[in-house]
Amino acid sequence: MGQVLDRIEQYADEIRAAGVDGDKLMRLADTSAARLRETGAIRMLQPKGYGGLEVHPREFAETTMGIGAMDGAAGWVTGIVGVHPWELAFFDTKAQDEVWGRDPDTWMASPYAPMGVTTPVDGGYLLNGRWSFSTGTDHCQWVMIGAAVGDEQGRRLKPPQTLHVLLPRSDYEIDQESWDVVGLRGTGSKDLIVKDAFVPAYRTIDAAKVFDGTAPKDAGRTETLYNFPFSCIFPLGITSSLIGIAEGALACHIAAQKSRVAITGIPIKEDPYVLYAIGDAAAEIAASRAAILETVDRFWDLVEQGKEVSFEMRAIGRRTQTAAAWRVVRAVDEIFARSGGGALQMKTPLQRFWRDAHAGLSHAIHVPGSIFHSSALTQLGGEPQGIHRSMI
Repeated sequence: MGQVLDRIEQYADEIRAAGVDGDKLMRLADTSAARLRETGAIRMLQPKGYGGLEVHPREFAETTMGIGAMDGAAGWVTGIVGVHPWELAFFDTKAQDEVWGRDPDTWMASPYAPMGVTTPVDGGYLLNGRWSFSTGTDHCQWVMIGAAVGDEQGRRLKPPQTLHVLLPRSDYEIDQESWDVVGLRGTGSKDLIVKDAFVPAYRTIDAAKVFDGTAPKDAGRTETLYNFPFSCIFPLGITSSLIGIAEGALACHIAAQKSRVAITGIPIKEDPYVLYAIGDAAAEIAASRAAILETVDRFWDLVEQGKEVSFEMRAIGRRTQTAAAWRVVRAVDEIFARSGGGALQMKTPLQRFWRDAHAGLSHAIHVPGSIFHSSALTQLGGEPQGIHRSMI
């Protein structure tokens, strides 16, 4: 295990128990957030110069999986909020100083979807809009969000251009009533509202440069970590947490089946069909874990050697990552269907893992259509265009 996971394992029982509270609060429990802070879970991809750990993305993924297996919401927050320090490393150092200067454990929320519009003014922009799905936002003091570039009247430019902008907590409102969902309730992925917030130019970055790998070069970042493809590292945190959720579900299922007796009076461990389902689900989850970690290792080696991670490689990597997400949720369905009516009780952790798994699969990063299209077309010698190049 990695250094962070080694530290957080000692709090596993506490984090599991706090998952029940988070589900009711519809945000991460304070105790869980505190454990993520003190163990450095959100600083794994943060620059060492600002108190970060700069770990290998594989360690980031494995840690996120481990936390997700304790509590889906805690893993989801780790996987999403934990990516933001990686991108902040490309911003102007003045922006980095503002966020981390006083406290290297300062967290940033998101999302990246350009739901609001920036209007250019002297020295920067005025930002307005409403953003959904700001994971972990109650525990964050800053937000890094996507915004469409507008003209002087606030109309979106065509063709569209997107900035990622940084705002302190004082410049936005959290809609506390906006998150009441069936799964991943403890992530507190609420709506944010911004009204005429001034964003100085140094707290913005061209999103296209983050996506195409220009941003780290412009920032003078030579480390392998910061030249790693965005289209691998951003989905990595999300899918890793989903794999962890599936691993948590499997562990709960196995623990319950050890002593369970069917209505026929036969111990479940003597039912060959249940045994097959457990073995099949375990194999699918393990294969999904291995597949995305192999992609991470291979991409790391290429970047470290100064080689290009081509569009085709990135597209296939996204296909692997997306397929892994769908595979583990199907595996969770197979074991949940064989867990008996007791698994439906709200007091059991398995039902929460099941709900969290399906909620996690609904994230845009797990939509397979354009990803499968792009990877296949590229392999056939074609050149994907438009939406089929998005997030690759």
